[in-house]
Order: sequence, then C-alpha cells, then structure tokens
Amino acid sequence: MQTRTRQNVATALAGIAVIGGLAGCTASGSAADDTSGSADTPAESPATDTEYTDGEYTATGDYSSPGGEESVTVTLTLTEGTVTDLEVTGSGGSPNAERFQGEFIDGITEIAVGQDIDELNVSKVAGSSLTSGGFNAAIEQIRNDAS
Repeated sequence: MQTRTRQNVATALAGIAVIGGLAGCTASGSAADDTSGSADTPAESPATDTEYTDGEYTATGDYSSPGGEESVTVTLTLTEGTVTDLEVTGSGGSPNAERFQGEFIDGITEIAVGQDIDELNVSKVAGSSLTSGGFNAAIEQIRNDAS
C-alpha cells in the first residue's frame, strides 16, 4: 500500500510540473512574446556591398507567436542604403500581440533610422523578441525590392 501511495504522489507531481510548463507557453500569459529582460538588442547581420535604389518601400513580415500567426508591416524610406524614415504597423491579432507589437513599434524607430539597411537586423526591441522576426522578414523583402 505504501509503494502505491508513493507512485500516486510521484505521478501527481509530474502532472503538475507538465501543466506548469505548458502554462508558460499560452498566449494569455505575459510571456507570450517576451524573453526575460528588456534590453534592445540588434542581431548581427552580414554586411554586403549591394547598391539599393532610393525610395519608399513597404513589406509585411510574418511570424509565429504562441497565440498564432502575426504580422507587421514596415514602410521605410531608403536613401543611399540608409534608412531615413520608418513606420511600422502591427496586426494585433490578440491583446498580447497588440501589446508587444506596440512596445516594439514604440522602440524600433530609434534603433532603425540612420542604420545602413544591410546592418539592420534586430533580435529584441523593448522586450519584444518575436515581433523582431516579422520585422526582419519585412526588411529582407525590402532589401530584395530595392536591389
């Protein structure tokens, strides 16, 4: 009888651990589009010698979040390979996505404007790490369109 009780307790504790781990993966949790910390982190991007045509470009970048597929639309002005103006809008498919996209949008202009487009690749902005993936995908499309 004592062995069976220990097995039941061990099984119950294992179940609680699994449920607790899954709870951190839900879209309704505060960590749905965040990793710990809030530092703005540019990711490394390989520099190229590509010449770009000056102008205004728009592209949409998709990314996956625990709440589903999301996207951000990036419109930027490119002058001699440098980002001189930037506007980003989000899809905001859920309250969490809307919040993280908003924080990203509030912080990205300061990081991106004045950057060479070949060096523009962010990993986390204002605590939002997943939104960066959509932004980087849109920037890649703009690089292709402008070259």
